[in-house]
Amino acid sequence: MASVSQTGKLQRQDTGIVTNTTKKPLLNIFTQRCDCKYTPCYCEENVWKLCSDVNTRHPSELQHCHIVFVSNDCRTVPLWRQKAGKEEEKLVIWDYHVLFLYNPDDRCLVYDLDSELPFPTYFHKYVTETFRTDQILKPDYFRYFRVVPAPVFLQCFASDRRHMKRADGSWIKPPPDYPAISTPASSHNLDEFINMDPTKGLGQVMNLTQLVKTFYQQP
Repeated sequence: MASVSQTGKLQRQDTGIVTNTTKKPLLNIFTQRCDCKYTPCYCEENVWKLCSDVNTRHPSELQHCHIVFVSNDCRTVPLWRQKAGKEEEKLVIWDYHVLFLYNPDDRCLVYDLDSELPFPTYFHKYVTETFRTDQILKPDYFRYFRVVPAPVFLQCFASDRRHMKRADGSWIKPPPDYPAISTPASSHNLDEFINMDPTKGLGQVMNLTQLVKTFYQQP
């Protein structure tokens, strides 16, 4: 599994071969999808609300959660099985997307409120059906991932929703019905999370292969 160091960086741990196939059931950190706070086109705030919910109801589990921003320099990332997608395969090209991961042991669950997959979905199934592989894509469409420990994201993320406003100040999509998220240090730093420059920002930037190696352990 991936653990969080004191600097907020991910560290790999070699857990060896799991010989005991009897595992305790995973904690159901969210009751069901419909109980989660959700606003279309505000995935970063939806995930922040998931973090806040875990911190309130299961605070000891927040250390086992990670937030994953998906984007690239061109802001063109194809994802399949998305509710907003077209045709049978539900393909959509986002400028960015945000996921919530829960990995208390060698298992990892993905919570994506915009996906048509089950809520949650095991990591390997989610990646296989949502990201597939970069080998079928042109480089401009390669997906990169900024992985941020949930406690860090909850404490540091801020958005004044400026990216969802037109030049005349009108909304591109209606905003959430709660105040904008801010911190004592910032009113807006969303772009720092979307930026996939590995030398800047919080957390760790990975390509698809690195993401899978970090969060998926074969039985």
